Amino acid sequence: MTTYQVGYFVGSLSKTSINRVLSRALLRVAPPGLEFREIPIKDLPLYNHDFDADYPPEGRALKDAIAAVDAVLFVTPEYNRSIPGGLKNAIDWASRPWGTNSFTHKPSAVIGASPGKIGTAVAQQSLRSVLSFCNSPQMNAPEAYIQFTPGLFSDDGEVTDPTTQQFLTDFMADFKTFIERVLTVLPRN
Repeated sequence: MTTYQVGYFVGSLSKTSINRVLSRALLRVAPPGLEFREIPIKDLPLYNHDFDADYPPEGRALKDAIAAVDAVLFVTPEYNRSIPGGLKNAIDWASRPWGTNSFTHKPSAVIGASPGKIGTAVAQQSLRSVLSFCNSPQMNAPEAYIQFTPGLFSDDGEVTDPTTQQFLTDFMADFKTFIERVLTVLPRN
């Protein structure tokens, strides 16, 4: 069986983010054949075109981390009906300088949790638009908007609701299948 390396981004910079808890839950329910590593974004300076000629170490580390994985998973909150600034900044760093877009042909999936009933639906649409421009093949279904309620997950990511656990298990299995399909058509370099 082929093992795929999946880099994941947690869109919130908070150590106590509910999306960080969701990321732990996703790793727990993922099928065999997927190995995960978080791609950190908190230390990136604000992207500025002036850096394109000489990328700082944080920008190079980000691009190297994405290059080292087969696929990417975005676990993001919704801030003001869009994605958090830190996540957008990371995507800007990864997609530059022009012609060195790290997301080209990199399979991706998007999920997020919010206390609100619509989960992170609007933020995910915003993120999908950005990823589309970045030429990242996206798993468009199932969509996953998780309404976070107290006790839904333990701090270490155990899912306490059987229906939610099954949904997340299916989501991750579908992501693995999607990665396999994309990399069959667009093989790894």
